Parts: sequence; C-alpha cells; structure tokens
Amino acid sequence: MEENNKILITGGAGFIGSNLCEYFLTKGFNVTCLDNFATGHRKNIENLLPNSNFRLIEGDIRNYETCLDAVQGVKYVLHQAALGSVPRSIKDPLTSNEVNVSGFLNMLYASKEAGVKRFVYAASSSTYGDSESLPKVEDKIGKPLSPYAITKYVNELYAEIFGKTYGIETIGLRYFNVFGRKQDPNGAYAAVIPKFVMQFMKYESPVINGDGNFSRDFTYIDNVIQMNELAMLTDDKEAINTVFNTAFGDRTTLNQLVNIIKTELSKFDSKIADVEVIYGPNRAGDIPHSLASIEKGKRILSYNPQYNLQQGLQEAIKWYWENLK
Repeated sequence: MEENNKILITGGAGFIGSNLCEYFLTKGFNVTCLDNFATGHRKNIENLLPNSNFRLIEGDIRNYETCLDAVQGVKYVLHQAALGSVPRSIKDPLTSNEVNVSGFLNMLYASKEAGVKRFVYAASSSTYGDSESLPKVEDKIGKPLSPYAITKYVNELYAEIFGKTYGIETIGLRYFNVFGRKQDPNGAYAAVIPKFVMQFMKYESPVINGDGNFSRDFTYIDNVIQMNELAMLTDDKEAINTVFNTAFGDRTTLNQLVNIIKTELSKFDSKIADVEVIYGPNRAGDIPHSLASIEKGKRILSYNPQYNLQQGLQEAIKWYWENLK
C-alpha cells in the first residue's frame, strides 16, 4: 500500500458511494465519506463507522469550506455526490444545478487547491442526449434532453478545462443505469430496478413507461466499482482528462427486464409470478435506447466487467429479499 492512501468519496452514503467506501476499506485505504444525507442513508455506512480507517463528514458540497476541509491530505477523490434523476431535474432545475454544477465546481476547485493527485467523477450516459447512434462511443454525443443531462455535461467540460489549466488529473465515468445492493427502492425518483423489485415483493403491479420496448445498458454495481478502481490507479497517460463509458455493453428492453425480475423473485415466492404489469405514458426527457461501447475502457484501463444483467439481478434480488422483505 502506498504511503498516502487517502480517498475522499463524496456522496459516500449513497448507493454507489457506500459500495465504494466499503470496497476501498477492505483494500486497506483510508476513506473519508462526505455526505449531507439528502439522498444517501446513514444505514448504508453504519457498519463502517467503527473502522478506524473510516471518517464521516456530514456536510454539503454546495459549501466550499466544507469541500476544502474534506480534501485535506487526500490523494484521490471519487466524486459521486449529485442529485440524480431526469424527472427531478425537470421539476426542480435550480437545485439540480446548484448541486450538480456549483457543488461539482466546489469539489474540483478544492481538490486542485489541496493538491489532490486525481479526481475521478461520476459522469452520465444522459450526456449522449438526442444522439441516435448505437452503441454510444465517448467522442460522439448529441444535445442534452434534460436539465440533469446538461449538468452532467457541464461537469465534463469543467473537468477537461481544469486538467488543461491547472494540471489536476481528472477522469469521468459515464455511468449507464447502475443497479445493485443498497440502491434505494423508495421515493418519487427511485431507479426502475429496485422500484420494480419492491413492488413485486408487495404483489403490486409495476408501471412501465411506454410500451416497454425502450432499452437500457443495465450495469451491476461491482462493474462500476472495478471501473472506479482502474480509473483511480491507472498509470496510463492516455486515460487522464478523458471520459469512459461505464457499463456492461449490452442492452435490455424494459419488458425483458421486468420478466427477468419476476422470474428471479418467483424463486423466492411463487405468487409473484401472477402479478401483472401495467403500461403508462412515456416519460419526458427519456431517451429511447441506450447501449455503451466499452472498447475504450477495455483498451486503456483493461476494464473487464464480470456481471451481466442476469448475474447482477440474481445478486441484487437476493440482497433485497434478505434485507428489505
């Protein structure tokens, strides 16, 4: 283990952030978690609090002084803090912008000021916008389709400029529909997989937006952890100040997804097989199809995702059944 092994994980009590905290602690790193618990949960990191290598800062990335405090002595920043959800950004673009743009800039500038070696951040597949080409390749994007997509694209622009202007190393990871353990099934902006799982477990009919033929590149959390570790530790100069798709590289329609979830859950409770699915209107700001090319990540970072959708869902559903039933 290198001498300075301190990592700051912003949004560390959230779904992806808490999984990253847990993973890097097992790898022997000193981990600081910064979270304001707006969308993260204390229960996600409760088991980490007794660990002497873990530090929790309850604070907001919209406060620059908080950001500056959090990055002191830190070598790597894994910036996960953001307000996700396209519908949320459409309903409240001001707050999405404050957190996702101003908060991002606070963290990036504080990291530069504190001499952080590398700033790895959660970018988003929403940046591809209205581009219809499939698979999505990193250097070909369209126009954003939501305020959320704009904020995540602005993050990439700031990161690139900071790399060129100040010399801080940045790497953006464009996440594609991440799912897995600890993902919150509750609330108005819950992601589709945990939401459907919880509805089936309660014998409630899940609602699919549209006819169910929209498709996504669903990406299991362990693939995302692998990508963060590779981005954080790579010595390949070609990786610096660029972005990588973070996905499995396969697409699944919502109809296929709901059938797999129902089949897997029915192994735990046969009555779930009888729960019907309801179809509703399409959702504003949604792109019809999403599929990532992961060739760049494979070539430069040796990315090798281990979980396809079926394998990831088996793991996730088992976790939901054991923890939330």
